Amino acid sequence: MFKTPISVLVLIHTADLQVLIMERADKKGFWQSVTGSLEADETPRQAAVREVFEETGLDTAQYDLQDWQASNLYEIYPHWRHRYAPGVIKNTEHLFGLELPEKLAVKLASDEHVRYEWVDWRVAAARVFSWTNVDALKRLGEQHRLSL
Repeated sequence: MFKTPISVLVLIHTADLQVLIMERADKKGFWQSVTGSLEADETPRQAAVREVFEETGLDTAQYDLQDWQASNLYEIYPHWRHRYAPGVIKNTEHLFGLELPEKLAVKLASDEHVRYEWVDWRVAAARVFSWTNVDALKRLGEQHRLSL
């Protein structure tokens, strides 16, 4: 079964913008935030809740999950296109933020990620591999700056 070319990206962070990033199991050195494709009949919010739990063990109902009402359209990396129907090369990614009261230990899905770190949002933006993740981190930093 092919993946749906609609996904979510969830930035998990603290109020002082320490951000959780995880290293992919299938691509050494590729760091990212929580991401994942929508499953059948799922809304982006439902996918965000599910993906956060699957990838970190965190229950979003205990924290502040915010739909940023923003999305990115991007070209799927060639090495992952086999997961999608033939001819599908673009994905729409919906952005969410999950604010935690403090940096928490998480339980990684070992088939997806091998390790995680909590880092300043600027450090995260320099380390994540996808431009959409960088863009989301910059949005987070700008939102924080404007709220001060």
